[in-house]
Amino acid sequence: MFKTLFSRMLASYLAAEILVIAVLGLVSGMISRNHYLNVTKENLIREAKEINQIATDEYMSSDKRPIAREKIFAIVKQFDALLQLYFDDETIGKASFFDYQTSDKWRVSVETDFYEITKNARSEKSGSYTFYYDVLSDYIGSRTMTLSSPISSDDGKTFGTIVLHYNMDDIYRMLGELYNEILAAALAATVVTAVITYIITRRITKPVTIMTNTVNAFSRGDYKKRIRLKQKDELGKLGESFNEMADKVAGLEKTRRDFVANVSHELRSPLTSMRGFLEAMDEGIIPEEEHSKYINIVLDENKRMTGMVNDLLDIARIESGQSKLNRTVFDITELIGRVLITYESRINAKKIEVNAQLPGAPVFVDADENRIGQVLHNLIDNAIKFLPESGGRLGVLLIADKHAARVSVTDNGAAIPADDLPKVFDRFYKAEKAHTYSTGSGTGLGLSIVKLIMDQHGEEINVSSDDRETRFTFTLKRAQTPVKRING
Repeated sequence: MFKTLFSRMLASYLAAEILVIAVLGLVSGMISRNHYLNVTKENLIREAKEINQIATDEYMSSDKRPIAREKIFAIVKQFDALLQLYFDDETIGKASFFDYQTSDKWRVSVETDFYEITKNARSEKSGSYTFYYDVLSDYIGSRTMTLSSPISSDDGKTFGTIVLHYNMDDIYRMLGELYNEILAAALAATVVTAVITYIITRRITKPVTIMTNTVNAFSRGDYKKRIRLKQKDELGKLGESFNEMADKVAGLEKTRRDFVANVSHELRSPLTSMRGFLEAMDEGIIPEEEHSKYINIVLDENKRMTGMVNDLLDIARIESGQSKLNRTVFDITELIGRVLITYESRINAKKIEVNAQLPGAPVFVDADENRIGQVLHNLIDNAIKFLPESGGRLGVLLIADKHAARVSVTDNGAAIPADDLPKVFDRFYKAEKAHTYSTGSGTGLGLSIVKLIMDQHGEEINVSSDDRETRFTFTLKRAQTPVKRING
């Protein structure tokens, strides 16, 4: 029934509001009832005191009794009450007073025995009052309030009992009208609050509905869908966060598609080439004496494909967190020297001028030595590939301070266009300078792997390029010189 957030919120708010209104109505009714009852009690107590004074000062005297009766009749007529006086003096006995105009109502109650009430009243101390409800209801068909009190003098001597019955029909009729007014007000308040609650709940949940519809559309592949909210509250911020996430997901999806397309292209081209050469040799189109030449071409393409697959596996392992860093303290100067030596034959073949500016003392860093070696290999290999056949210059610069070591690899090959610089670390990016595949070697993933390794270390790598040189620079955290252990 309440499957939506809107219905649950609306039901919860309405239930709470109805409960509050109901409690307020009940409390208001109880307060009003207690007020009327207390006012009635105060009036009866005041009249009971006056009746007690008349009874003790005048009624008990036979000479003054007629005047006292007139006074008492005036009191009960004013209140439409039934007064019964029980005197301990048998010569006076019991006396009943009521308005003769309403005698039919009270007459049947005159002879009613109130033994328990009078007994209890006689046991009370002077000036005390006890109230009973509806003791005459079965006789007169009306609701009543009965007051009992001892007839006593100022010195505390008791002469009998006052029993004063008051017709409460008018009080309860007024209370009934008041209850109806409270109920009507409560119903009106419920309707008004229900409308207001509906509007507020709809306003609160509408952004959630918009977000839900947008997320559903996004999950179905509509990556252009965005949340449009005017609120500046938490929901508005949530919408902005979703839009930012959507932009990133859309970018990632585009990257994924481009990546798949690039991988397919990079694999299809050498596969097509190898198949063509092999079929040509099989069908005799290529003379047998040239088979060795084309077999070497096929092997080169196969090696490049193997390298590409290995690079893709490296990227996958790094991004999935399977490739953990093995941080150690090592001399980056020594590592740079070892990497340069591995390229000695290629450097000599292209007659490249090497300018290695390295400190004379060891520079220790805290990093994964094998991974940083891979970074140096990829950067130097990339630089050598794009150096001209003559006049090429390769530079390796190491600058160290107290906190960091900065390594730069430079070459004087063709400059990378300014618009391409932010994209050189993208996979399979096709800018001539950044794309590491050249003359049948490379995978197009070397610089992407370099960026991932540096990100894994929490370090930076930057690239700059102009007509003079292209420079790749990365940083590493410095480490304390390790202490050598002395055996013996």
